[in-house]
Amino acid sequence: MTLNLNWGILLEESATGDGPYWTLLATGLQWTLATALTGWVIALLVGSIVGVLRTLPYRPLALLGDIYVEVFRNIPLLVQLFFWFFVWPEVVPQEIGRWMKQDMPYPEFITAALGLGWFTAARVAEQVKSGILSLPRGQKNAALALGFSLPQTYRLVILPQAFRVVIPPLTSEFMNIFKNSAAALAIGLTELTFQMKQMVEYSNEVIVSIAAVTTIYMTLAFAVNRGMAWLEKKARVPGMIGGGR
Repeated sequence: MTLNLNWGILLEESATGDGPYWTLLATGLQWTLATALTGWVIALLVGSIVGVLRTLPYRPLALLGDIYVEVFRNIPLLVQLFFWFFVWPEVVPQEIGRWMKQDMPYPEFITAALGLGWFTAARVAEQVKSGILSLPRGQKNAALALGFSLPQTYRLVILPQAFRVVIPPLTSEFMNIFKNSAAALAIGLTELTFQMKQMVEYSNEVIVSIAAVTTIYMTLAFAVNRGMAWLEKKARVPGMIGGGR
């Protein structure tokens, strides 16, 4: 069986009137990058805070962090996006809901970035907690004995080492956030997978469309992997996990 692949379709004018088909994929890539990177910043900030909370000696705060992780980690991302985009505007006060539905700029992008960030933050929190607990307990006790407050101990002693330890597992989460961004097509964000669907519908070149998008995702994953590997090499701590001698 011989496949007749028309790669030239990428250069042909799209039926949407937005230029050649490759420009649709380029536009989708821009939204994918914007959504994934914004979501990653949110995930790192929220996940780091939640991860720290789960290691504190104050049970109510630790419990709050545990609840966050269990809720956001165990509800599928697609369900969460549907909730934030379709349900939440109906739950909040009417004026706020009306603004979210009618006047909020780029509602699909903002919802996707926030939803993706909060979902990934639960996984980042697990990694941060593991990194903190992997450190010798004596370091924390020594810092407190030297007169450091608990916030100072975390900021100056524990977290700088913990983040270096968890770079390898964070690499996987960083790669996943690009792949998970494809779920945003369900709420209408014109990211890469959405544009692939458009290209398939208008050009009928199913294999070419999927192959082109697959290549883009693989290139993104490789770039992220190499970038994080470089960061891991620069930040590794001798004697720690993966740190060598």
